[in-house]
Order: sequence, then C-alpha cells, then structure tokens
Amino acid sequence: MKIASVKGFHDVLPGESARWTWIEQRSRDLLGRYGYSEIRLPIVERTELFSRSIGDTTDIVEKEMYTFDDRDGSLLTLRPEGTAALVRAYVEHAIAQREPISKLYYLGPMFRREKPQKGRQRQFHQIGVEVIGRDDAAIDAEVLLLLHDLMGALHIRQPRIELNSLGCSNCRPAYRDVLRAYGEARRASLCENCARRLERNPLRLLDCKVATCRDATADAPVMLDHLDSACKQHFDAVRAVLDRETVPYALSPRMVRGLDYYCRTAFEVVAEGLGSQNAVGGGGRYDGLVKELGGPDAPGIGFALGVERLVLSMADHPEALPLPPDIFLAPLGSAAEAETMHAAHRWRHDGLRVEMGSGGRSLKSQMRFADKTAAPFVLIVGEDEVAAGAATVRDMQAKKDFPKAVALIADGTALRQALAQLAASGEEKKAESGGAAS
Repeated sequence: MKIASVKGFHDVLPGESARWTWIEQRSRDLLGRYGYSEIRLPIVERTELFSRSIGDTTDIVEKEMYTFDDRDGSLLTLRPEGTAALVRAYVEHAIAQREPISKLYYLGPMFRREKPQKGRQRQFHQIGVEVIGRDDAAIDAEVLLLLHDLMGALHIRQPRIELNSLGCSNCRPAYRDVLRAYGEARRASLCENCARRLERNPLRLLDCKVATCRDATADAPVMLDHLDSACKQHFDAVRAVLDRETVPYALSPRMVRGLDYYCRTAFEVVAEGLGSQNAVGGGGRYDGLVKELGGPDAPGIGFALGVERLVLSMADHPEALPLPPDIFLAPLGSAAEAETMHAAHRWRHDGLRVEMGSGGRSLKSQMRFADKTAAPFVLIVGEDEVAAGAATVRDMQAKKDFPKAVALIADGTALRQALAQLAASGEEKKAESGGAAS
C-alpha cells in the first residue's frame, strides 16, 4: 500500500526545484548588495511568541497554527510566519548591542492549516527581510525599492506594489472607535467572526473575505483619512521617494494586513498568474513589536515573499531552468566504465557537469539517455578508446561523430578547449557545404 503525502504538504520535484534554487540565489545576491545578512531560524517556537505578537484575534492564531504539547508540558508551534521568530532571536541574543541597526533576511518553510489552493500550501516557504533600529521614512522607501528590485531580478510578471498607512498609537485609537461605531451600526450584516471582533479588533472588518461583510463595509472609513500630521508626513515622504524612483504603486486604503503588529507603512505586492489571490508577498512597519517581546524599544520594518507564489508568477527564463551536463560519458564494458569513472571524477573536480551511463548497457540505450539529459556532447569509450587513451566525440545536435578524438587524461580546461575547437570545425564544415550547394 502506497503512503501518500500529507494534504497541503507539497513535494518540490527536480526541474521545479531548479527554479527555487535560482530564486534563492538571485535573492541572496541582491540582498547582499543592499547590505543584508542571513539569519537561520528554528521552525518550532513557543506558542506564546505568536499569540503575543500576531494577535489572539487573527485567523492565524485562532484557526491556522500547528500547535502541540511537548513532553515537558510546554506548548509549541510550527512557525506560521518569520518576523516574530526573528525578533525573538534579535532580543534573545542581544543583537541590538552589537548592531544598532540590523538588516537581516531569512529563508525557509512556514506552516498554516489553511485550505490548500493554487500557490498556497499548508507548508509554504518564504523569503523574509527585516530592518530593526530605524523608524524614518527613508528606510521604509529603501525597503520598498528593494522589493521592487527583487521583482525585477526574479522576472515576476507585471508586479505592482499596493501601499497604505495604518497610522500609529496616537491616531489609530480614534480611528478604531470610528470604525467600531460604523461596524456596530451594521452588525446584523456581519459574519460571526467580524461581529465577535468588533470590540477587540475592528480593523479586521476591512480584511474579511466574506461577501456579505465586504458589501456591508464597502464605504467604511479608512485610516488614510484619520492619520495625524506625523503619520501623514511619514507616508508622504515614502511616496515621494517611490515617485522619484519611478516605482509603480497603487494606494490600497482597505489594506490592514493579517497581523496585529503592523503600524504606519503597510504594503503588498501582487502579480499575474495567481488568479484572484494574486499577492506574492507583503509587509510593513512594526515599531512596537521588539519591545512587546521583551527587547529594547527598537522600531522595525520588513516583508516576506512566498516562494511558491513567486514560482507561479515568474516569466519563463532560461537561467531558471536546470542546467544540462557539459558532457555525457558512454562507457562500453567494465574496463571502459572504470576509465570513464576516473575521468569523470577528475573533470567534475575541474568544474564540468558530467553525466555518465552504465558500462553494462548498450550504446543505443545510453544514447537515448544522453538525449534526455540535453548534453551537447557524448564521449564514447569502448575497448579501442581505452587502448588509445582517447574518447570518440559525438555531436548530439548533428548526430554525428567528430573525426578527432579527445584525450581521456586531459584536464577540464584542456577538454573544454578541445570540444570548443571540434564544435567550431563542425560549424565551418556546415558553412562550406552550404556554400557549395548554393
């Protein structure tokens, strides 16, 4: 009896995994240029970390976390998001004492028990970026510029940043009261969750996906109309940088994000290829979170991107495809297999990508295998080749053997040069034959 994978936990197969690796490599390169360092976080944290940071009334904490009792009686949770875990590490290891301004990033799996759908699994993967220690609009704008540059580097189809401000502890309480009064007047039209959250977290009214709630709150007051002068000035300064750098964005006044710790600048990035749930990531400012989790009163801002959604939104790009081998070795017999194994080991050490057939299989079957690997050259080694210390080279595009063999004792550089010369001579002969025919 076969054992199937757990619902919502997805295997990333060869081919697809090449795109993942490419995304991670491109992201690391760009993040390094922006001055970020990688931090590696555990996937299990104490449950209270998320209930305190994300918020008891969020869907994540109420419905979606994978939580279990450990043998010592403590309550543990598979991390549903990375920011709280990163802040916990920042506080625990007193990073602020070494780095007053910390620019960190992480990659890895997250876990939420949501309904699996296109681009959304119960185990999903994120690239997360965080800056702790700066509260100025310039760093908010730089984070958004980084997000924009990442979308370009990863060839995401038609990305667009959606932007909002969620105010601060000075101006948001008054807005919450206004929104709560608005919701109370429409309580009969709200879903059970929204009605229950009216008192504790009325901002969730704007984030509800239930159709009746969206209809009931279509003309709800928005935070942008209730910002105090400091928050408005901050938001205008962020927008001014984006306008100057010609970064496309759209105001999204109903955006509240799914986590309670956000304040001031909040954003999402959406792209083609995902249907109605078209967000590939998002983030914002979280100035009170570090202090809430026992650290200094250090401001922060960051974002996270879903790798599964990035893969779905990527335009086809040859660099993101698996690389074929540089050569395929086809040994004929056990003696030839020993020689080719020795040569393959040396050439791999010299930096070549080498695939190898089995000495016990026929040349025909090995050539079929070589064809599937898309190797441009096959080096055939039989008894005669072993005796001569050289391999017959077949051009897989022309399906013909070159008249000149290559030495099995050659190092990787010499082999590359020899193959390049053979390929060039083959192209010259094609050109000559074409000229004669005309």
